[in-house]
Amino acid sequence: MSEDRYQIEVEIAVRYVPEQSDTARHEFAFAYTVRITNRGTVPSQLISRHWIIEDQHQQVIEVNGLGVVGHQPLLQPGETFEYTSGSRIQSNAGTMRGSYFFVAEDGHRFDVEIPQFALCTPQALH
Repeated sequence: MSEDRYQIEVEIAVRYVPEQSDTARHEFAFAYTVRITNRGTVPSQLISRHWIIEDQHQQVIEVNGLGVVGHQPLLQPGETFEYTSGSRIQSNAGTMRGSYFFVAEDGHRFDVEIPQFALCTPQALH
């Protein structure tokens, strides 16, 4: 069974959302847009997600759940699903990483790693 049959690409863009943040209470909101593309040759369905969110104070939040934003998309080869969601942390910088669990149309089950990405306010970059 060739692993290139099950190739899912994950791309993420993050932005700070100042209008949903309360810096006086150390609440920083971020929106992230995820593009998931099936680069393999077998239709595959996203079943669940697992996120690990960490702020600068090493506070860790783990999120597990079915699908993403209420969907469990079935991606045909070459097809892309895009969604936007959000996260709040208690510092002006942090990280997120995780994985998606997929089941291919042929019954093969596999995890797709979501590489770590930064959550940073513009001020945190200076």
